[in-house]
Amino acid sequence: MLRFFRRLRHKLVQDGKFSKYLIYAVGEITLVVIGILIALAINNWNQDRIIAKKEQFYLEGLRNVFQQNKYMLQNLVEVNRLNYQNSKKIVAFIDDSTNIPEKELSEFLYNSFSNEIAYNPNNSFLNELINSGSLEDISNPELRIHLTGWESFIQSVHHQELSLAAEREEVLDLFRSNNASIRTILDHVGITTKDMGLPQAGSYQSNLEIINSREFENNLLVYILTSIVTENQHYEPLMKEIERILALIENEIET
Repeated sequence: MLRFFRRLRHKLVQDGKFSKYLIYAVGEITLVVIGILIALAINNWNQDRIIAKKEQFYLEGLRNVFQQNKYMLQNLVEVNRLNYQNSKKIVAFIDDSTNIPEKELSEFLYNSFSNEIAYNPNNSFLNELINSGSLEDISNPELRIHLTGWESFIQSVHHQELSLAAEREEVLDLFRSNNASIRTILDHVGITTKDMGLPQAGSYQSNLEIINSREFENNLLVYILTSIVTENQHYEPLMKEIERILALIENEIET
């Protein structure tokens, strides 16, 4: 085909048909330009297809990660709620200390303070996308904004959890004194023999004295308040943020 065009061009020049040659040359250039544009369009289409495929892969990964993070937060909210709900029952004991069952008190104390609260989401996949610059392959700008702001959300939650952990330690420190007995609590809930492999004490020291102290009540109330604030002002907004991110991801995933 190219040989044919070259022969035709050569013949036109030899015959002196310059105007026809000029038309031919313009047409040939036009065909070349069109060919280049088609090649560029095909190349761009291939690139867009590759980027779209990568984006879908990233979106699937992000959906799995944030579904796990949501599940983890749901469990943590339940644990934190059990902590302060059992602590409220201890306050009720303090308000009516005429007849307090020691074993029940031990169960409430154990259920209030045995679980430390700390949210540790899986951020490795998101961090990899951010550090590698691959987050730019996410086409939805709103989703990118939420993903880049995720770390600041987590840092705020962790700061609150540190405050909660400090209040928890304030209460636990009271049970490390001579006026209280951790052994009594562990014996009553079965931890001593079941988990630690130790015999129960022959006699137990009551913890009624410590819970009736003003210092214990003050620290317990601050602990309850901090737990409630952690849930209402930090975990609930975080849950809404996770659900918003998941909704944006779902809208972008091709079915």
